[in-house]
Amino acid sequence: MFLKEFIFSTIGGLGLFIYGIRLMGEGLQKACGDKMRRLLAILTTNPLKGTLMGAGVTALIQSSSATTVMTIGFVNAGLMTLAQAIGVILGANVGTTITAQLIAFKLTNYALPILGIGFGLNFFAKRRTAKFIGQFLLGFGMLFLGLSIMTSVAKPLGDSEAVRLLFINFSQNPLLGVLVGMVVTMIVQSSSVTVGLVLALATVGLLDLRGAIPLILGDNIGTCITAALASIGGTISARRTAVAHIGFNIIGTGIVLLLLPVYRVLILHTSANIARQVANAHSLFNIMNAVIFLPFVGLYARFLTKFVKGKEEEEIESVPKYLEQHLLNTPSVAIGAATKEIIRTLKITQQMVRIAMEGFFEGNPRFLNKVVQKEEGVDALRLAVTNYLVELMQRELSPQQSAKIPALIHIVNDVERIGDHAENLKDLAEQKIESRMPFSNMAVSELKKMQSEIDEMINLSIQTLELDDRQKAQVVLEKESYINNLRSELKQNHIERLEKGTCKVLSGVVFLDTISNFEKIGDHLTNIAQAVAAGL
Repeated sequence: MFLKEFIFSTIGGLGLFIYGIRLMGEGLQKACGDKMRRLLAILTTNPLKGTLMGAGVTALIQSSSATTVMTIGFVNAGLMTLAQAIGVILGANVGTTITAQLIAFKLTNYALPILGIGFGLNFFAKRRTAKFIGQFLLGFGMLFLGLSIMTSVAKPLGDSEAVRLLFINFSQNPLLGVLVGMVVTMIVQSSSVTVGLVLALATVGLLDLRGAIPLILGDNIGTCITAALASIGGTISARRTAVAHIGFNIIGTGIVLLLLPVYRVLILHTSANIARQVANAHSLFNIMNAVIFLPFVGLYARFLTKFVKGKEEEEIESVPKYLEQHLLNTPSVAIGAATKEIIRTLKITQQMVRIAMEGFFEGNPRFLNKVVQKEEGVDALRLAVTNYLVELMQRELSPQQSAKIPALIHIVNDVERIGDHAENLKDLAEQKIESRMPFSNMAVSELKKMQSEIDEMINLSIQTLELDDRQKAQVVLEKESYINNLRSELKQNHIERLEKGTCKVLSGVVFLDTISNFEKIGDHLTNIAQAVAAGL
């Protein structure tokens, strides 16, 4: 009977505990996640700032994995260098220890009131932020309720000599403890869950500090699995970022194992409470790791570049090339710089269209992820150009210069929308590949023709912006009429194929959506040409 109760209570308590941690993180990410992403991308100009930012973001969203995955995404998109990413991940490892510190407080008696308050805010509050805070409190309460259930059911085991002898193995064999902590964390993909389990076992006397520390060390290695998974299919820099995460946790673990007696004595002096000692062991390890590695981030990044060999892929430099702050004092030059940045962004969207359609025609999804990476870069550049132009509007401008700025803002928005349609083309390519949709030679030939026309239209638009050429702008406008007529012609051809039974219905839907996205790209290029023709 006890075994049944133990199994059910452990599974249920662990489920509440894990779900509580996830709910906490989701609530805080919804409340401030977008701001955190923007701050991560902006405030990481050097490793120290990156470390502080990584620690702060992770402390707020309660997930080092989320911060690490975001960071790898930024590296993939070219928003962050390898050295900056290493700093952020060092900080994320420190920030995640906040969860353990919270768990170490004896708040289990307040789990139900916290749950009640969280439910009330989440269910009755009208403001979104208040609802998200309520979600965080719900998760917080569930975490402690689950911990309470696990602790209560494990308490009788503390009196069992056989169980005690089993856990003594962790004290006598630190490498075994590291291995178990690593495997458990890799399975649950959360260092906070493993730390919570160690805290529960230590609280009921099944683990002493000697046995808990190796489990905590293994937990820090195991949490790297999320970064490793996130880097699959990414750029070489993203893979190096994941290896960096694994590397400094393994090296840090090795250092602590060599100095284990000294480290244990140090932790014993931090508190008389075993739960607090476990939390402090987790925090001190990651703080120590950050302090050791931070001065050598640049050197470590260079080592990884040589250690993780691979061809450097073309990556998007999402940080603007031309938007220099000192140019704002010369508005005519600043407007030229903004125009160059817009042209650069338009060229990136052209690459996105080409990559998406290459995947479509070749039936090869290998490069389609690049479209998403480039889209993140385009979004960042659009925001940077807009902010730059808004800042320029605060300066003393001539009437002609004042008129140009709103037009440029509209143009960069049109360019960003072209990127969105390129991403739609990528999605359609994935549908075709995954569903193995058949396309007739005639349909493929028609799509290639329309893509070629759009590609030429983008080239003309680039020349129009580069030369501020109204005649080129008129050519683009004439091209738009041709694109519209071509779309109607291809649509009619498709209907005829459908009537003859030479076209599958689902393939036809993808065909029509593809030419529709091409036509909409043409519309945005027309908007750009109209702005130039009107005297940009």
